[in-house]
Amino acid sequence: MKVTSHKPQVTSKILFFIFFYGLVTMDCGLLSGCGYTTKSLLPTHIKTVYVENFKNSIDIAEEVSDKRPYKIYAPGLETEITKAVADRFIFDGNLKVVKAEADAAAVLSGELMEYTRSPLRYDDNQEVTEYRVNVVASVKFLDKKENKVIWQSSGFGGESSRRTEGALKKTENTARQEAVNDLARRIVEKTIEVW
Repeated sequence: MKVTSHKPQVTSKILFFIFFYGLVTMDCGLLSGCGYTTKSLLPTHIKTVYVENFKNSIDIAEEVSDKRPYKIYAPGLETEITKAVADRFIFDGNLKVVKAEADAAAVLSGELMEYTRSPLRYDDNQEVTEYRVNVVASVKFLDKKENKVIWQSSGFGGESSRRTEGALKKTENTARQEAVNDLARRIVEKTIEVW
C-alpha cells in the first residue's frame, strides 16, 4: 500500500491576500508615500521644552454684547493651562519638560485670550440645557538655538460641552477642565507634528 501525503494547495487568492496584507501592514510608504508616525517632526536638536507660565490677557471690563455684557473670568485658569500643557508634553513623551528655561532647547509660551460659555440647546421653556465651553489662547513655540519661531497662533482653542440636566450633566469646573485638556492636547499635537 502506497502512502501519499496530502499537502494543502496554496491558491493564487491566498497568495494575493498574503501579499496585500503585507503591504497594508507596512509603513504605508509603498502604497502612497504617506504615513502616520508618533515620532516628532521637529528639528533633531530640539529634545527639551520649557513651558512658560501662560499669561491671563482676558479683559474682564470689555463689553461683548447686549446679552453677555462682560467676558467670563475664571481665577487661576492660566495656571491650569500651563500645568495641562506641561502634563501633556510628559504624556506624549517626545520632548522632555524642563523646569528652567536655560536648560531648554525650545520654549512654549502663551496668553489666555478668552473663556466663553455659549448656549447650545434649550428645553421647551427656553432654559439652556447644554453649553459649549471654549478656552482660547495665543501660543508661540520658539526654537532657542536658531532663535526662530517654529509656529504660533493667535486663536488656538480647546472646547467641551456642559449639560445642565440628565445623565450627562456635569459641573462648570469639569467642562472647563475638559476644554483646558483639549487645548493642551491640540497645542502638543501642533508642536510635535509641525510641518
